[in-house]
Amino acid sequence: MRTHKDLDIWKEGIELVKLVYKLTADFPDSEKFGLVSQMRRCVISIPSNLAEGAARSGKKEFMQFCYIALGSLSELETQIIISKELEFINSENYLKLSEQVDTIRKKLLNFIKYLKGKTNEK
Repeated sequence: MRTHKDLDIWKEGIELVKLVYKLTADFPDSEKFGLVSQMRRCVISIPSNLAEGAARSGKKEFMQFCYIALGSLSELETQIIISKELEFINSENYLKLSEQVDTIRKKLLNFIKYLKGKTNEK
């Protein structure tokens, strides 16, 4: 790996950021400083933590930032569910977001396993 920009999960995180920003632009104005702000902070945190972790010197540090990204992803997933329940997003967009979240989660968990294997090597 050369930089974080070479990671598929980072690239997919950027795509998720763009989608969340696009969809939350249509949320009610009353949610501008509530759910919209929270969702945007969470989604930005995912690729940002991957970038910061990749810049660290060790695999264990990188893994820690991957876990932080995973936590942000789970938080975002909850906010997506809330948005659906409050009818701020329709079923089609809910499914699109959920599929992206699931894909990134699987790839991130696999990447963490890979890093764990690297930290256990002598």
